[in-house]
Amino acid sequence: MHPTPPFNALAARRLREALGMAPGHVAYGMRAQYGLVISPDTVMAWERGLAAPEARELTALAGVLWCSPGDLMSAASTLREHRLARGLSIDDMARRVGLDAAAYRRMEDAGRWRGNERQSAALADLLQLPLRDYVTATGQNADLSELLRSAVTTRWQAYVKPTAKLLPLSKQHLEQVLGALHAEYQEKMVSTLNWGSDSDTGDAGRAFLDRIVDRFWELAHS
Repeated sequence: MHPTPPFNALAARRLREALGMAPGHVAYGMRAQYGLVISPDTVMAWERGLAAPEARELTALAGVLWCSPGDLMSAASTLREHRLARGLSIDDMARRVGLDAAAYRRMEDAGRWRGNERQSAALADLLQLPLRDYVTATGQNADLSELLRSAVTTRWQAYVKPTAKLLPLSKQHLEQVLGALHAEYQEKMVSTLNWGSDSDTGDAGRAFLDRIVDRFWELAHS
């Protein structure tokens, strides 16, 4: 069972009212056009934030309200949510990124993107997301964190290529960012060692590593 998409109750109510429709009209449209038996009370519960439509209901509601599913969603974060926001079926999504539908479904269900470089480029072009949101949507934040931790604690140069495979950033830009990140970490470690406290050293290092992904994006966008 998939979680319900992040629903924007206020947007749904405003869109319905702008069309001059009552909740009963919405319920009737969903039944007549999409075969979904939804009561006016359910429509009102959605608009009050007491419940949320499932994926099929969200698509039908968008059709009745003459909008895209994305207009009825709050911020999407997963690959599935971004697909729903664009009103695409699994078959459509798989075809457009060059994957078998079953293979794409497995990735979406797992929350981890495993496409090759060409497929990843097609996905990025289709989603049109800021790079940080793309990494989140494809479930690669943990991979990025692991690469960055290794880069700052060892030789950062060895992690330019692996990071470039994960992110569509130029090699030159990645070299600048990873080099700066490594220098910050090493400077912090040297400073805390000079304080003469092993516990301070450990705490400072852990604190830096805990937010290393955030710091990476700060440097990448500066």
